[in-house]
Amino acid sequence: ERLDKGGVVLDGQDIANLSAQKRDMKMVFQSYSLFPNMSALNNVAYGLRMRRQRPQQRKQKAGELLELVGLADQASKYPHQMSGGQQQRVALARALAIEPRVLLLDEPLSALDAKVRAELRDQIRSLQQRLSITTVFVTHDQEEALSMADRVCVMSKGHNEQTAMPSVLYARPATPFVAEFVGVSSRVPVERRGDEVVIFDQSCKIRSGDTAAAFEAVDALLRPEDVSIVVDPAGKGFVTHRSFLGATTRLVVQVGEIPVRVDVRSELGAEIALGTHVNPTVISRDVLVAPRLAGQVRVAS
Repeated sequence: ERLDKGGVVLDGQDIANLSAQKRDMKMVFQSYSLFPNMSALNNVAYGLRMRRQRPQQRKQKAGELLELVGLADQASKYPHQMSGGQQQRVALARALAIEPRVLLLDEPLSALDAKVRAELRDQIRSLQQRLSITTVFVTHDQEEALSMADRVCVMSKGHNEQTAMPSVLYARPATPFVAEFVGVSSRVPVERRGDEVVIFDQSCKIRSGDTAAAFEAVDALLRPEDVSIVVDPAGKGFVTHRSFLGATTRLVVQVGEIPVRVDVRSELGAEIALGTHVNPTVISRDVLVAPRLAGQVRVAS
């Protein structure tokens, strides 16, 4: 592919017009892309062979890398004899064999089941830290991005919405898109009063620097942990759904026409039956707002 404009810069050098083998990068694909006619050992050693390393040297290096990814006992097996998780580990070892300056991973875990995914996610992160290789990891899985990355870049329609540390991205999203894409948010129409909004009969400050601050008609974007509830027979809302998440239980509270997600301790959640009337309260120090969606006119007061 040729660039229409711009460049790809690595350590100050534009490498956009260099052939792939001269860029000193390695790629781990979503579909593994192992050579089916080669054993795990020979797959890992392939890049070293292309660099004309001696057979004994590349065999030793490939063996060390298979041990590094926990597959020393699988060296003689072929891809069809291994599980998806094992094949992805081989692909990772093959990419690391030539010690690239940059490692590119294109949704490498999306084809794996949840347990293997979590294990391999931790292993990739551990290897990256141990080997200190700059790594670009593309994923649609927010949990994957937040748990693995030093910095996360959230993109929409080819544009960078925000680049930040995971904790900053989650707690202080720069745009409504980031707030709704990363984690879970409830979109609640509210009444605007200057630099504050009124929600659940409370006045809450609008988050400083918010790009939607200039709009008069706005929605508040609330995380489940931004809201608490108190059981009240005359409460403004009632519980419609309950999801057990381990230490916490996520409730959906219907306030008028607006569903609001609330996280509570599971021991408390077990005591709240569906249909229970509650009063919600915002406990966040400020709230992110976004221009109101077309068709939303009711306000959660």
